[in-house]
Amino acid sequence: MTQPTENNELEETFESALLRYGMQLDEPLAGELRRYAEVMWKFNEQLNLTRHTTWDLYVGRDLRDCLQLAHLVQPGEVVLDLGSGNGVPGIPLAILRPDVEVSLAESVGKRAKVLDELVTELNLSVPVYASRGEHLLEDFRFSTIVSRAVGSLMKFCKWVEPHSESFDRLLLIKGPKWVEERAEARHHGILKNFDLRVLASYPLGIPGADEAGSGEVEQVARERGDEVLADDDDLSDLQGQGVILQLSRKGRFA
Repeated sequence: MTQPTENNELEETFESALLRYGMQLDEPLAGELRRYAEVMWKFNEQLNLTRHTTWDLYVGRDLRDCLQLAHLVQPGEVVLDLGSGNGVPGIPLAILRPDVEVSLAESVGKRAKVLDELVTELNLSVPVYASRGEHLLEDFRFSTIVSRAVGSLMKFCKWVEPHSESFDRLLLIKGPKWVEERAEARHHGILKNFDLRVLASYPLGIPGADEAGSGEVEQVARERGDEVLADDDDLSDLQGQGVILQLSRKGRFA
């Protein structure tokens, strides 16, 4: 019997992870996203980019967040991935949404260099800036800034203040601790000049593992519409969920 090649084994493992998390992706899109993970892991041997070095972690954490984010960006938007790290969410977003202009910002020079080599190998037109976000915003303007695992809500609110004319909104990928971060920002009066909305909520872990909890969140979303105000007092039933928060200057999207 002919032994499967290494690539076939990777493909089967990737596809089984997609199936486990209920994700359906058409080729060649699935192939591009798989290729990104393979190239990222290759560079990970030179520089520590990620701890998500299995298909389960890549699909169940990185890819799941990026698929949720991809639905919230409009055609033609100019997007900056702030503190890109290993390229998530910016690189998968560029693959999923070729109609969007994506750039990466990574202040750590070694990581920025690796990211530049990574997008070159993937043949993606994604600029990589070895710079802090505030420096970029002195010269560039973006429709949306996206970020994951970079800082707390209070940190981002303080960062927004002097740069709010250089972009329209922040989309922040957060885990369950976002509720605590919101409480901290409220306590310090940081949110008074900002609108904070939950644009997406989705269960963490394998789908179906907590059907009752996810059903409650879906019901909350249906009752309030597609956009859920994150400063409502009864959003405690969104705890335990991954969320994508939209942060913008008050009245900008009124």
